[in-house]
Amino acid sequence: MKKEEVIKSLLECGAVAVIRLSDPNKLIKVAKAIYEGGVSGIEITMTVPNAIEVIADANKEIGAYMNVGVGSVLDANTAQRAIDAGANYVVSPIFKKDIVEMAHRNGVPAMPGAFTPTEIQTAFEAGADVVKVFPADVVGMAFFKGVLAPMPHLKLMPTGGVTLTNAGDWLRAGACAVGVGTALLDKKAIESENYTVLTDNAKILMESIRAERANH
Repeated sequence: MKKEEVIKSLLECGAVAVIRLSDPNKLIKVAKAIYEGGVSGIEITMTVPNAIEVIADANKEIGAYMNVGVGSVLDANTAQRAIDAGANYVVSPIFKKDIVEMAHRNGVPAMPGAFTPTEIQTAFEAGADVVKVFPADVVGMAFFKGVLAPMPHLKLMPTGGVTLTNAGDWLRAGACAVGVGTALLDKKAIESENYTVLTDNAKILMESIRAERANH
């Protein structure tokens, strides 16, 4: 997929699942479970053990129908390794111009993190396809409305503070999509391999997004 197609696909879904697992062997089952519930984009964080190998495996297993991205990227070299393994978008909790440039050199979207209006606009000017506002629970939804009023050209995605039922509220506040981690990926359910819980969670999340979009 081209860069624009990946972004379009992620934004059409409206949610990116942020996967931080201590047991990477469960990742494919987790991904398939949330895909059944309607979430088609996953961000495999570099904090997952053997993250690069996990991304390569996920790309082979589910890359045909899911967007497999990399998260928690802190430098351009890591971005390149993840892209070589099959990551089709790059997410970072911080803004570094060289990470954005490395992603674009490889033809994949870059979604750097930013926190202040200045950081967000700087990331946009550096070519960020989407700016991840992180940690979003600290600034809240009013911040999104406030920032987007003078800067409506921005595509902002909150990560941190997104629940299964408030995703639609974030979209109403102006977010283009949401990043969801712990609320979607119930730790106890994963430990006990009760993957239907994850499918149900994904359905609730997607219903919140659909309901908001139906109002507009």
